[in-house]
Amino acid sequence: MSATLGVTARAYVLSVVLGVAAGIAVGSVRLLRDVLSPYVIALYGIPKILVLPWIVLLLGYGTTPAVFYGTLHGFFPIMVLVMGAVRDVDRTLVTVARSLGASTWQLYYKVLLPAIVPSVLAGMRLGIVFCLLGVLVVEMFAGLRGMGHLLSSFANGFQAPELFAATALVSAASIVIVLALDHLNEKLSSWRG
Repeated sequence: MSATLGVTARAYVLSVVLGVAAGIAVGSVRLLRDVLSPYVIALYGIPKILVLPWIVLLLGYGTTPAVFYGTLHGFFPIMVLVMGAVRDVDRTLVTVARSLGASTWQLYYKVLLPAIVPSVLAGMRLGIVFCLLGVLVVEMFAGLRGMGHLLSSFANGFQAPELFAATALVSAASIVIVLALDHLNEKLSSWRG
């Protein structure tokens, strides 16, 4: 379990950092949004399992393809949610902040970031589940260790009690992580206010 959670944590941090940054950049710059939005939505809609053989072909077996595939799985839901949140920020707030002389950094810190916190946290909750799913899939098909490899071994060996226990363990870990992110959401809601 520790191997899977370690790889998932790396993939998750990458997907959050890249997804939030890309979502803010594409959502706040109209030209980028107009040009890139159709491509982002199209790429988001492609089943990621189709690129798994290519990732394994290019990156081999082990941790690297699991981190890459987990990051890919988590990146798109986070980016799409953040991009939509930035696009939907009340323009009146932006206009008032600019009329009061807010710099670009103040506009982002005082208006944009507090307004998109719920969407960022929703993306983070979705992202962790998708990252874990991506890592487990790679471990099942191209992993040498981890819970995905263990689940696959138990299923192939018809070891139902062990398979049930491993499935319950992964499910419990996922639930605990999502509940921790919900707690973080409550803590950060005071910053928004």
